[in-house]
Amino acid sequence: MPKQIIRILLTLFILAPVFPQQKSLDFNDLYKYNLSLGFEYQTLTPFTDYGTDFNMYYDLSANLKIPITSIPIIYPFIKAGIIQFITPERDNMGKWQHTHWYGSLGMGYSNRFSKSFELGVEISGGISEAVFPKLDPEQARGTLNLIASTGLRIALNPSYNMSIAVNPNIKYLYALSPLNRFNGFVYSLGFSGSYRFGEDPDAPRALIRSIKLVNSSIPPVFAAMQSYYVKNPIGKVTIANTEKFAINDIDISFYQAGFMDSPTKVASLNTLASGEKVKLDIPAIFNEEVFKTEGTTPLTGEIAVSYISRGKAATQKFSVSYDLYDKTALTWDDDRKVAAFITPSDSALRNYSSFIRQSAKNYTLNGFSDSLQMGMQVFYALKEIGCIYQVDPTSPFTEAQGNPLKVDSISLPRDTLKRLTGDCDDLTVLFNSIMETVGMQTAFITVPGHIYSVFNTGVPSKSYKLVHPDKKMTLSIGGKLWVPVEITLIGTKSFLEAWRTGIEEFREYDNQPKKRGIYFTRKAQEIYRPVGLRERDLGLQYGSKTNIGTNFKNELENLVDQIIENYSKVAEKTNNKRNFNKLGIISARYERYSQAKKAFNRALTLDRNYLNPIINLGSVYFLEEEYRNALRSFHLAEKRILQKGRGKTSTYTHILLNISKCYYELEDYKMSSNYFNRALTRNPELKEKYSYLNKTETSSRGSLAEDSAESIFFAEEEN
Repeated sequence: MPKQIIRILLTLFILAPVFPQQKSLDFNDLYKYNLSLGFEYQTLTPFTDYGTDFNMYYDLSANLKIPITSIPIIYPFIKAGIIQFITPERDNMGKWQHTHWYGSLGMGYSNRFSKSFELGVEISGGISEAVFPKLDPEQARGTLNLIASTGLRIALNPSYNMSIAVNPNIKYLYALSPLNRFNGFVYSLGFSGSYRFGEDPDAPRALIRSIKLVNSSIPPVFAAMQSYYVKNPIGKVTIANTEKFAINDIDISFYQAGFMDSPTKVASLNTLASGEKVKLDIPAIFNEEVFKTEGTTPLTGEIAVSYISRGKAATQKFSVSYDLYDKTALTWDDDRKVAAFITPSDSALRNYSSFIRQSAKNYTLNGFSDSLQMGMQVFYALKEIGCIYQVDPTSPFTEAQGNPLKVDSISLPRDTLKRLTGDCDDLTVLFNSIMETVGMQTAFITVPGHIYSVFNTGVPSKSYKLVHPDKKMTLSIGGKLWVPVEITLIGTKSFLEAWRTGIEEFREYDNQPKKRGIYFTRKAQEIYRPVGLRERDLGLQYGSKTNIGTNFKNELENLVDQIIENYSKVAEKTNNKRNFNKLGIISARYERYSQAKKAFNRALTLDRNYLNPIINLGSVYFLEEEYRNALRSFHLAEKRILQKGRGKTSTYTHILLNISKCYYELEDYKMSSNYFNRALTRNPELKEKYSYLNKTETSSRGSLAEDSAESIFFAEEEN
């Protein structure tokens, strides 16, 4: 018998970890019961020899268990039963056959590892009346006994109300009379079954409803704001605890079928007191499917609340309804939202911008602002395809901007390109998108009833004359010059007229700066990321490259003429050698080499020993590929600077480098290397960029770095 007990115990303890466990749940509290009524059968094996053969020992009892409500793992119990000692009917042995009628009180401890498995210990004590019916032939004899018991309880629960257990234990019997023949310890192995009163918390009729949805408010949701909703709420929801006790471990999530990959976490609360309400923001991580809707789509989302109520896990779900607007819609409660419609990653725009740059590549100036040139090219490219301004008849910008609750529509750049018409917001978004596609930094300006573009020229604010002779024609922002463009004038006016109109519109609110705003595209897109688009060919017609290039060339020349004319007027008016040198440098920068040479020579007529125009004449000759004339000028400059004792200046280092370049182009590599090494001893940093100048006679000709008005040295005037 002991071996059998040990095998059963080992088996159950090995299997115990297999039963499902959830550390977040208190199974003892969750599946506690009010009352249990059970029956138990045990076989008995005495530890001592009673001196009499018995062919059956058993204990049959009934028990009543009453768990402590606040500590369900502890339960007192009452037990009543009989213990039978039955002897064989031979050799007068039957006289020792007897029966104990007993009652006992006890205390038990039982811990649930899962709903279906529990392990515990029990201890009890009581009294019994032992009756010996055959000990005295004349009458039955009896004796009072003390009875004590302790043991394990290993239970499997096929259902909430039913429990089946194995009960190995040890009993001790002690007679309160001289009839103490059967005093001592007895071990037993028993099986019991019990019925537990109460309702299964997992039953449908026992579902917990501790949470009430007090209120939900979700205004229209806009697909274009998909990225914004990740960190900002689409609405609010208020929940309340309707119980008379606190609930714990509350997790709230939001899910929209078809437009989310998984539920979005709303909040986690440690506890919610009885009757307490809490108002929560609802974030929403929508997937790319929101961009595929058209018009207005009514949706019903789901708020899920999971929590622990008195140790029992529960989940409640509530439906919330709202409208989803497609990716062209927005409200003007935050002007930065426009950034979501600026789509520089659109392959259709990348292809179009490449076409534009190819159309104008033969007319661009290396020394002129690349951003400003690109702005002109985009302006005239849109003119070439017939893109024009047209007020939205259903929702004019002038009306929509003034009403933050009115739903407006902005066309995506690819759609405006196909339709070739757009409101001021549509054209601003299109222009900025194309500029951003090629890496130009843009922004948008809003004033009452209007929005238009502005972009960064990349030119330092102090150098405004390199962009336009009139300082008021540019905006100084962050130390750089920005150019506003009245984009609605595409197709009807020139770029310079659109530029001037844009600056006038901006200056109109100088005395009312709060009525205008300037929003940088990339900064705004940190909050409102561009809408998602599917890659597809739009089948666009880009127009004539020749027309785009010609219009750009004429406008660029017009602007350069104005810039050079301004420098020329200053030089003529002052008749100052330094001003003529400045005129020559700006003319050379913009590839007006004839005007540059004329200006440098004019400076030399005012002062034949003036070093700067001598150097600069050589640089112009170099750019014109007149290398021998360039050498004469540079050698003259070399002679003059040494005569003045300025051989240690950076200017002298640059003269040596320019001379080296001339010899290199004349294929006199020995002299080129000689002058380059002399320059290198004064500035070792030149080695990496100009190492090709150190070529020997026998080595192959190196790759000449592209020299331009920006890379060849010009002697500037010091301010």
